[in-house]
Amino acid sequence: MGQFSEWVSKIDSFVWGPATLILLVGTGLYLTVYLNFLPWRNLVYSFKETFSKEARKKAGKGDISAFSSLMAASAATIGTGNIVGVTTAMYAGGPGALVWMLISACFGLTTKFAECMLSIKYREVNENGEIAGGPMYVMKNAFKNKTFGKILAFFFAVFTALATFGIGNMTQANSVSSAVEVAFGVDTRITGLMITVLTFIIIIGGIKSISKASDFLVPIMAVIYMLGGLIVIIGNISNVPQGISQILTMAFNPKAVGGGVLGTITVSFANAVRYGIARGCFSNEAGLGSAAITAPSGSSEDPVKHGYIFMMDVFFDTIIICTITGLVLASSGVLGTTDANGVALEGIPLITAAFSTVLGSFGKYAVSIGIILFAFSTIIGWEYHGEKAVEYLFRKNVGKSVLIYRFIFSLIVYVGATTTLQLVWNISDIMNALMAIPNLISLLVLSKEIKNEVLRFQSTIESN
Repeated sequence: MGQFSEWVSKIDSFVWGPATLILLVGTGLYLTVYLNFLPWRNLVYSFKETFSKEARKKAGKGDISAFSSLMAASAATIGTGNIVGVTTAMYAGGPGALVWMLISACFGLTTKFAECMLSIKYREVNENGEIAGGPMYVMKNAFKNKTFGKILAFFFAVFTALATFGIGNMTQANSVSSAVEVAFGVDTRITGLMITVLTFIIIIGGIKSISKASDFLVPIMAVIYMLGGLIVIIGNISNVPQGISQILTMAFNPKAVGGGVLGTITVSFANAVRYGIARGCFSNEAGLGSAAITAPSGSSEDPVKHGYIFMMDVFFDTIIICTITGLVLASSGVLGTTDANGVALEGIPLITAAFSTVLGSFGKYAVSIGIILFAFSTIIGWEYHGEKAVEYLFRKNVGKSVLIYRFIFSLIVYVGATTTLQLVWNISDIMNALMAIPNLISLLVLSKEIKNEVLRFQSTIESN
């Protein structure tokens, strides 16, 4: 088993190596330039439409409102990566990794827009009268070479279904049970049972039930975490200018700050770029095609308009929430410090120490509550991704297949909550990378169509 775990770890390092990261960021960079930077230029329009009254109404084709579909997607996207992922990036790559997270997110805006827009355009209605969509339907319906499109679609659906049991289930359930045990001393088996039952109650009702939970949970958890983070930043306000200076300097020239050494952390430009981009892509999931599975459930007047609404997923996730986490770390002065045993702080202990500089003993509870809410929302959001992938693979018996999937998914929540999961984390990473590859190929193949749609809709934006 040890040798197998080592083998999986090596595959994980390879598939999330430079080639995949270049493909992820490179696709976003190419589309941003190819689209004349219109997704960036229309960011204010995107923000206004997201919070408009029309976005909250269910009008036309779709199972739920555009805003509700965004919240369901954000439930899956905004997760432990916004807390632990940022912490890991800034520990392994230094404070400058935050800059590279934000740079990757800027290009991720375009990627997320494009994949969600196409998924709306090529969505279908299943045998139960529900919306079915996602990158697999784009590949199947939009490719001129139908055989190639169907092959890509099949692999994307398979990798998505497998990934949901890891990144969208077991790893998140484990984060919840661990956080509850550390903060409140509750046995992981009790927590596992509770979140298993709660998950099943929510997902058995499908997207309408998931969206209701997401509409309630996502705004509340985001606001609570951001307020807590802002309190810590304000409490350390005198350190903020130095922290920002350190972040910017170490993003491009780590040697300019103490030879690139920060306490126990020795950083380099290469590590800042590598960990910043990797954790940024992991956090906002732009390019994976996951949010593009949820996007078609929302009612929309136009696929481009809906794409602009979904673009805000990356903005909220990385540019706002991850930045707050990064500033909490940079202003608190805990990066590079050690515990009482001389062991370098990283991961959850590091972000807990950062929050505790202002919140004291309550810092532990603030971080734990954030992880619990973020992780649980990811579970219910990713379940929808998985059931749509299963639905695509078993189209002749949709109802039965999805019901079985929901039941198995709920049971695996308990396994994740009560099991050590490093191997599962590595397998999950691999499945995510394998999801991204066919999706990114699809975006590049259909880039001309994406541009035509964007230019067509631009006149509507300019006339308002």
